[in-house]
Amino acid sequence: MLSSFARRPPRHDFRFRHEGDALRLTGLRAAATLAALFASLPALAQDGDAKIDGADTAFMIAATALVLMMTLPGLALFYSGMVRKKNVLATMAQCLIATAVVSLLWIGVAYSLAFSGDGALIGDASRTLLNGIGVDTVSPLAKTIPEILFMIYQMTFAVITCALVGGSVAERMKFSAFMLFCVLWLFIVYAPSAHWVWGGGFLQKMGLLDFAGGTVVHINAGVAGLVCALVLGNRVGFGRENLSPFDVSLAVIGTGLLWVGWFGFNGGSALAANSRAVFAIVATHLAACAGALVWSGLEWLQRGKPSVLGVVSGAVAGLGTITPASGYILPWHGVVIGLIAGAVCYWFCTVVKYRLRYDDTLDVFGVHGVGGIMGTLFAGVFATRAITASEGDPGVAGLLEGDPHQLLIQAIGVLVTVVWCVAGTFATLKIASLFTSLRANADDEREGLDIALHGEALHQ
Repeated sequence: MLSSFARRPPRHDFRFRHEGDALRLTGLRAAATLAALFASLPALAQDGDAKIDGADTAFMIAATALVLMMTLPGLALFYSGMVRKKNVLATMAQCLIATAVVSLLWIGVAYSLAFSGDGALIGDASRTLLNGIGVDTVSPLAKTIPEILFMIYQMTFAVITCALVGGSVAERMKFSAFMLFCVLWLFIVYAPSAHWVWGGGFLQKMGLLDFAGGTVVHINAGVAGLVCALVLGNRVGFGRENLSPFDVSLAVIGTGLLWVGWFGFNGGSALAANSRAVFAIVATHLAACAGALVWSGLEWLQRGKPSVLGVVSGAVAGLGTITPASGYILPWHGVVIGLIAGAVCYWFCTVVKYRLRYDDTLDVFGVHGVGGIMGTLFAGVFATRAITASEGDPGVAGLLEGDPHQLLIQAIGVLVTVVWCVAGTFATLKIASLFTSLRANADDEREGLDIALHGEALHQ
């Protein structure tokens, strides 16, 4: 339109010629302004819509890979090194099947139930790959990364939580029963708990601090493991026969993978490549170191020799206990938490377990359950505004900074999680028992689950 207007023949009237010049000049200016505006529109739209940050996305892709590595091969090696040779493959199979089953169910609907909607108790089915999640979709809970990345990051948490439970019933739970347990428990216990704490549920609204899974992962896994161990009963020969680990070196390798993977577990829970993620990683590492030293030191004093198994157990105790507090505390707090974790978890695994005579095969409750309870409470003790404060938000302080109310909230969160997990896990086992027997028979247990359930065995 501008070019055709400019090509119009000049009028013979002088007044109209000058008005035409004025109109042309005004039109040119208007056109230039509009052109600049339209040229800027894509950039403005991109700035308004582009909530996805490349650095955060790259960081979270790496964190997701690290957390998945914690289950496969990390937990698989850690667990299989601590069972007897005849059950190594069966123990690894539990980690494998938990990964496969939980991943598919999580992507299908469990993610949406945990992280969508505004219900106090459970989400809805509005955010799945088939409905609600597109290429550029972001979650209101993670605004700088694609939602599908947030989905699979949270998937790795669900996977390892279910796999952890298997350690309590290793060497005696049937493979089919464990598979069915993963399916049911994911929906009965894990998804609701994740919604309460992280997905906008009532515990999150109450102000519960759980940075990376003290309640959702560790308390749930530990308490569920204890319930499963009590329901299934002790292994054949427990307390009478030698049930020594097959190959502690596998457990050491698994611990190394878990330790490194925990950087993605706790650091990645910042959901961004920022200073908070780094502080969480440093606190995590220091807690693991302190836990390893205390556990092995106590063992050295009590038994005269520090075992390699004690060192790795102490490290995992420190890692599990620091998890809920890691993003709210200073790094030196991680040392204190690791020291306490190493001592208390050692006592539960070497004294309480045998006095009460419950057979938690791989000490899931003693390490993860007890550690998760302590760590969740410690978040209410050590939380500091230096870490929790952000622009426009004064942050949250714990007991050491003069706020006992936060510790009360943490205690409520622990109590709610324990009660729900006990009830939900018991219900899960009862439902599963309607379809298959939960435990292998005594002959299969003596033969070993590798041969009895999978028809395979390690080479002699």
